This record gives sequence, structure tokens and C-alpha cells, in this order.
Amino acid sequence: MLNLQTHPSSPDSSSSTASTIMTFKAKKYLGGSGARLNFFITVATCTVLAFYGYDQGVFGGVIIGDPFLEQFDNPDDNVTATMTSVYNLGCFGGAVATAFFGDKVGRPRTLILGTSFILVGAIIQSSAYGRAQMFVGRVVAGCGTGINTSTAGIYQSETAKFASRGKLVVLQMAMCIFGFMLSNWLTFGFSFVNSGAAWRFPLAFQIVFCSIIYSICPFLPESPRLLVRKGRHEEALDVLSKLAGDNLIPEDPVVQTQYRSIQEAYELESSFNVTLWDILCGRGRVGALRRLILGAGMQAMNQLSGINITSYYFSYVLIHAVKVETQLARILSCAGSVNYLIFSLISYWTIERFGRRRMMMFSSAGVSMCFMVITISLSFMYKGHDDHALGICAVFFFFLFFSLFAIGCLGVPWLYPTEINTLEVRTKGAAIAAATNWIVNYMVVQVTPPGVASLGWKFWIVWTTISASFVVWTFFFYPETANRTLEDIDLFFDTEPSYFIHNNKLATQLTRPQEFIENEKKTRAEAEAQFAIATADEKEHLKLVEDVQISSESV
Repeated sequence: MLNLQTHPSSPDSSSSTASTIMTFKAKKYLGGSGARLNFFITVATCTVLAFYGYDQGVFGGVIIGDPFLEQFDNPDDNVTATMTSVYNLGCFGGAVATAFFGDKVGRPRTLILGTSFILVGAIIQSSAYGRAQMFVGRVVAGCGTGINTSTAGIYQSETAKFASRGKLVVLQMAMCIFGFMLSNWLTFGFSFVNSGAAWRFPLAFQIVFCSIIYSICPFLPESPRLLVRKGRHEEALDVLSKLAGDNLIPEDPVVQTQYRSIQEAYELESSFNVTLWDILCGRGRVGALRRLILGAGMQAMNQLSGINITSYYFSYVLIHAVKVETQLARILSCAGSVNYLIFSLISYWTIERFGRRRMMMFSSAGVSMCFMVITISLSFMYKGHDDHALGICAVFFFFLFFSLFAIGCLGVPWLYPTEINTLEVRTKGAAIAAATNWIVNYMVVQVTPPGVASLGWKFWIVWTTISASFVVWTFFFYPETANRTLEDIDLFFDTEPSYFIHNNKLATQLTRPQEFIENEKKTRAEAEAQFAIATADEKEHLKLVEDVQISSESV
């Protein structure tokens, strides 16, 4: 049993909390505490993203195979696009639903719920014998993916230390690309199977990911920030101490400092007592609506960069736009996924070193440049120039696109909404951002096959222009979130900064602002003083007990 102080962040905590004792039975979690506990949380969230990446790639690999086409009566471009994109409508629905039940259910349980949807969807898809059944399976699996992707990033961000928060979320995205790569190689291997197993087994393979989630998530702790919001303060302190490791106890000043920061931020937000609808109408905490828009906008950038043209349809694009032979297109897709994975790992070292803003601007500029060269190459091909040399050029810049996208545009849009939103609406904000991702994703996936077929090389001009615009948007409107605690970001928006933040040093500097460091020192000093008072009171109490025992023995 642990002796924990209640509400140490209250104004009169120095005098009242030392005498207010509550009991809480400490729980045991997978990995115990410290690095091992954080490892298993990371494994769970990374598996969720591997799910997502696998689902992105697997369908693009099976829709070009003869057994699949024969089973579903050789669908045309529009039917193929719809069969692929309805998955994203399911993701959109799952993400929106998470905004309403995510906080009530809790992070680990929400992941288990989403995984159950994916399991059912995988079974329906892999056993499909008609288009209607495949449509249903795609939507159901999509609902699960929408739920999981709305939750995994929040869970990782709320349990990670701020110095490694970006690295861990980037690692999630690297696992997403690992799943994407795995789907490419698996569908390539089964392309040599001349039966329904060529597409049924890759779709059924999603069950492997489900088993990992089911074996880990039931034994992980709840997010300490969500526990504070629910009023479960003793449990929040216990989880914070276990996440910190080093055999720290809940009463330790390090744990108390972090707890006080979370509690104070939540109390400030709660004082407004507003709903999500109030925030959407412009009421509530200063900057709350702005932060929702920034998070959702970052996810829109992720999809409008054109990544899911290549992740869902790379083989299709190579066959129909670059005129590559089918088997070679499969091989190039597999090689492209390996290249994608390698460069997504590089961002593990760059995301904190160079920050969110710089990496997003660099990546967006690079992606735009790649699409520009692809547009020029394909335009000459359509005019009858040397197809071989121009095709090589186009394929090279598709590969370079994967590399440059992975460095910045891959991880930052998934990380940013979990950092930028307030505790009060973090789940809803991340869900809205994920829903934005999926509805824009749906649009991109839906228009790609008909766009490639009808517009030819001109189709790529759209993505060249849009990607270039993201450099401008990020520069003028997006504050830096690297090297800051989630509570630091709350303090920044409390200053009511201008919408144009490009010349605001507090918003753009990469190092942690001194104002935030001083605020943390003040909170730490208060926690240490309170700890000293509590310790002195406990010593005095023990002395009184000892005196009573001595007196009793004398009598």
C-alpha cells in the first residue's frame, strides 16, 4: 500500500496535504517500471502503426493480381478506386467516434477495441467471394484503424519524457513503414501463387498484428494525464513514478513536480468548463480552437503531399503512368518500401535535433521538387520521347520522394496534434486531426486511378503545387513543439501569440525557452518544500509513536 498526498497542487497544499493521507493499491504492469515499461508501451503503439502501414500497402499489392481481378469480375478504375478508398471512410468514422468515447474507455482499452474491429474486418476481407463482402470488410477494418491511429500517438506522447517524445512517435511511423514494406514483399511473394491464396493470405495476415496487441495492452498502465483528468490522482502518481523508473516513489519531488504541472494545467483548462462544441464555436481557453485547426491542418498536409498515391498505388502508377511491366512494378514497389523504411529511421535522429518546423519545411520543399521532375519526365514521355530514359528518371524521383517525405512529412503530422492540443481536448483534438487525415486520404485514394487515366502527366502538377504551399503555411503559422513539455505548449498559447508566429522567438526557437525552464524550477522548489514538510511531519509522528511506546513499556 502507498501513502499518497491528495491534490498537492492546491494552493494550501503545504499545510493541508501532509495530514491528508489516502491509500491506493499499486498495480503491476508489463515490464515493471522505467525503461522496460516504456519499451512495452512503445511496442504496443508501434504495432498499431505497423497495422496501419500494412493495410496501406497490402490492398495495392493484391488489386493488380489476376486471381483477385478474376474473383471480383475485373473491376474498372472507378470500382477499384472505390473498393480501395472505402477503407478510409471507415477510418474516418472510427476516428470521429473516438472523440466521444476515447477518454471514457481509456488508452489501452481503446486500442484493444480498435484491434477487435480490425480482426473482424480482416476475417471478412480474406473470406470474401463478392464485391459487397469486400466493401464491408474494408469499412469494418477501417473503423478499427481510425480508432487505433487516433489513440496510439496520444498514448505515446502522454507517457513519454519530453526529450524523447518526438523520437518515439517517429519510431511509430518507422514501424508504419515497416508494415508497408512487409505488405509489399508479402504480396510480391504470393503473386507467384496462381490461386485465391495470392490475395486471401496477405489480407488474413493482419491477424498476426491483432495477437500482439491482445497480448500486451491489457497489462499496460493508463495515461497519467488522463487519470488526472478523471480525478484518479493516487493512480496517476503511481503511474508517473513507474514511468520515471529509478525506483522513484510517488512522494519524490521529481514525480510531484511533473504531477503538479499536469494538475495545474488541467485545473486552468477546467476553469473554463467548456465543451468541444464551445471550442469549435470560438469559446473557451485562449487558442484552443486555433490549436485544433493547427493539428487538423498538419494532418491534411500529410495526405495532400501525395504520399498515399504512392503507398496505395505505387505498382498501379508504375504500370499505368510510367508504363512499367507488372512484375517489374512489383519489384520496384518492394524496393521503394525498403528505401522508405531506411529514411524513416533517419528522422529518429533529426526530429528533435532540427525540430518540427524545419523538418516539415525541408521535407515539403523536397517532395514538391520531386513531383515537379516527375511531371516534366512524364510530360516528355507522353509526347513520344525516349520512354526508357525518362521512365528511369521518373522512378528515381519517386524513390527520392519516399526518402524526403520520410524525413519530415511522415512523422511530424502524426506527432504534432498530440502535442499542440490542450489536455481537456487532446483526445478529441487528435481524433479530429486523424479524421481530417482519413477524409483527405479518402479523396486522394478515390481520385488517383481516374486522375492518372484521364489527366496523364498533368495529374502530377496538382501535387507539385500543393506540396510547395506547405512550406509557406508551416513557416508563418506553426509554432515549434520540440524540446518542450506538453505543459510548456499550454503556457505559450496562454500568452495569446499572434497568428503569424514566424518572428516570435518563443514560438520558433529550437531550444527550450528560458521562461518555461524557470517555471519548472519554481514548481520543483514548491514540490521539494512540500516534500520536506511532509517528511518532517512524518518524523515527528514517528517520534510521538516511539515516545508513547517507551512510556507504555515504562508503565
